[in-house]
Amino acid sequence: MLASVVIRAYNEEKYIARLLEGIAQQSIKDIETILVDSGSTDETVQVASRYPVRIIHVKPEEFTFGFSLNRGIANAKGDLVVIASAHVYPVYPDWLEHLLAPFSDPQVALTYGKQRGDESTLFSEQQIFAHWFSDRSQARQSHPFCNNANAAIRRSFWELHAYDENLPGLEDIEWGNWALNQGYTLSYIAEAEIRHVHQESPRHVYNRYRREGMAFKRIFPQEHFHLGDFLRLYLSNTASDLWHTLRQRCFSHSAGNILWFRLMQFWGTYQGFRSPGLLTQHLRQTFYYPHGFSAQPANPARNVKPIDYKDEQNV
Repeated sequence: MLASVVIRAYNEEKYIARLLEGIAQQSIKDIETILVDSGSTDETVQVASRYPVRIIHVKPEEFTFGFSLNRGIANAKGDLVVIASAHVYPVYPDWLEHLLAPFSDPQVALTYGKQRGDESTLFSEQQIFAHWFSDRSQARQSHPFCNNANAAIRRSFWELHAYDENLPGLEDIEWGNWALNQGYTLSYIAEAEIRHVHQESPRHVYNRYRREGMAFKRIFPQEHFHLGDFLRLYLSNTASDLWHTLRQRCFSHSAGNILWFRLMQFWGTYQGFRSPGLLTQHLRQTFYYPHGFSAQPANPARNVKPIDYKDEQNV
């Protein structure tokens, strides 16, 4: 068994079929797929059962991101474990091939790939994806930023250090930080591209960033995020987003959701932090600073035909 794919899911009937169809169309076939379901009340499990998927159940009261991942990886047979959110899907049939290729270097502990939104993704979230996940790969990364919506790790390293089950989020950052401290490295692979579908209300966005702010201060207890940081970053990111909407001629469609999204993002972060110290420069830049005012380049063309997904109702 070359690799195992572990998917965390809760009420993902709307998206899970597309991800599983994308996995089925990958150029790498020697894989197993494990779905860790944390008490879905919709048709998630029934839809997943149409595919060659092993389903593991987690009680909702037991759930944390780290706990679900640890359960899935503990049941995995592969030496390499791919981690995917249930509401993502690969763009190309060589997604796994690119995501796993860096492990030929024994110093690589973790890889993660590019993320982009779809046509329903809010403008500010598209800007975040473009800023966090560049079009250029980085074979050896010296900072712990990574994202478990689209990542892979060595199972043998996970056996040395499992995911922190007490963190409310950012268990990926904590694990990446541990790997770097052990002398290993992380790889970012732009060609391992997925679509990440977020359809969240303002309250959901606030809760997501509040949770991540709480986790960040747990991982880096010297950090802080003051009210001045909230005001400055809200204004600068909002201005940057609005400028990009003017360039892309979608101001009237996107301006309103930019204002509430950025407000919820940074107010949630402010509420989650509240601890002394300074942010590390690179992580501050990665998490919070705007995408800038330069024109966003078009995605580089790839000589690979994208996966042709069927209508979701027929998948």
